[in-house]
Amino acid sequence: MSITSFYFLCLFALALLLYYLVPKKVQWPLLLLLSIGYFLTSAEVRDSHAWYLILYPMAAVGAVWGAAILIDRTKEQKKKLAALICAVLFCVGLLCTLKFFHLGLLAPMGISFYTLTLLGYLFDVYYEIGPVQRNYGKLLLFCCYFPTMISGPIMKYSDMEKQMYTGHKLDYRNVTFGMQRMILGFFKKLVISERTAILANEIFNNYEKYSGVSIWVGAAAFTMQLYTDFDGCMDIVLGISECFGIRLPENFSAPFLSRSIEEYWRRWHISLGDWLKNYLFYPLLRTKFFMNLPKKLKGKLGKKGAKQATTFLAMLILWFTIGYWHGGAWTFIIGCGLLHWFYIVSGKLMEPLFVKWRAFFHIEKDKKGFILFQRVRTFFLVMIGLVFFRSATVPDALRVLGRGVSGVGLQLFRDGVLSGLGLDWTELMILAVSILFSAWVTIHNQKEDMRVTLEKKPIWLRWIALYALLFYVILLGKYGPGYSASEFIYQNFKV
Repeated sequence: MSITSFYFLCLFALALLLYYLVPKKVQWPLLLLLSIGYFLTSAEVRDSHAWYLILYPMAAVGAVWGAAILIDRTKEQKKKLAALICAVLFCVGLLCTLKFFHLGLLAPMGISFYTLTLLGYLFDVYYEIGPVQRNYGKLLLFCCYFPTMISGPIMKYSDMEKQMYTGHKLDYRNVTFGMQRMILGFFKKLVISERTAILANEIFNNYEKYSGVSIWVGAAAFTMQLYTDFDGCMDIVLGISECFGIRLPENFSAPFLSRSIEEYWRRWHISLGDWLKNYLFYPLLRTKFFMNLPKKLKGKLGKKGAKQATTFLAMLILWFTIGYWHGGAWTFIIGCGLLHWFYIVSGKLMEPLFVKWRAFFHIEKDKKGFILFQRVRTFFLVMIGLVFFRSATVPDALRVLGRGVSGVGLQLFRDGVLSGLGLDWTELMILAVSILFSAWVTIHNQKEDMRVTLEKKPIWLRWIALYALLFYVILLGKYGPGYSASEFIYQNFKV
């Protein structure tokens, strides 16, 4: 059941009512029942009558739950390590078998996310930086908390323990702030993402008909589609959770204000980046091989070069993993993995040259014009990667990019083309105004949460603003059957 569907919203309203009617000590079991119920209504289960899919997350939780308790109880390091390895192999093996080996087996909803969530908890227990949860049901809720099952965010147990299990009293601010954020998420998904999808689908499905500017318009449309789809999903998810008094980690922080690819990945899919940095990249650098590698390379590359080469190799593994996690196909491995590794490495290697260029042309790096140039450049580099991400195959992506540099390419703007796609000038104006509004809110949120700003205004103005946005979504949102939008993109790529 999609979280943008009318049926889900009805169930959410009922769940919220029950949540605050029951005693606090019963709230977390209620959330667990809701999460299991939501899982059992997922398309994967419903369409194939595959009720057994719930056994996969239950088994993964069981393995991690038992291993964590064993690690906590035993004092022998070998037993701790053995328990860790067995649980990790079980969870990763289950993920790869169901998701990446293409054996024709059904994968349960959210397997990529709940696997990382569970492994993060287990690593924290092993390294003694996080608490042990001895209640299987509570750990199952942490793993399968229903708002996070579609597209995360990836949670850290120590941040969520008190919030999930202590119970909450009804808080007007939590509920209103949560619903405001949900409306903003629906706005991004239904008004912006669904419209940009029309342009993106036309260009990528029929790229042979287009060239030049039209190709780049399609690439930009897909970039905006993916961002507003994923960020809109996060707004809805975080808003739902906030209504229950549970604050989930942020997953986005204005990524298209980034001045470099490095900064972009500190702002995009934050929970995934933090997980891979803490549980893959840093532990990798602490292995014996990587600790000794600079010594072996020092004679050929010098001390600084040897250290850089070691870091770049670890980064190569990191970025390959990021790409592979998104689906395993080379389009993903290149588009949001290896290509970004190349961007970052080449940027670091060429930084001395960039400094000389700026000095030669008397460019001050903090001037508004140069900052704008850096942001446009970063957007363009990300857009190139997403051409691979969106294309069916790597050769298709290369052909799309080739078409992008062949001629002026104004085919998309000929009379009747856009209107034939359902995007007349009225629709384009709605899209443009919506993107500008979304950008304004995003920029404002960097200084102060828009909801906090609105809270300071007179109550009549707050309600006018809220209802104006709500009716804007209701009247101008793109809906499918059952008053539901298309599925979230990220849900299809790697869940």
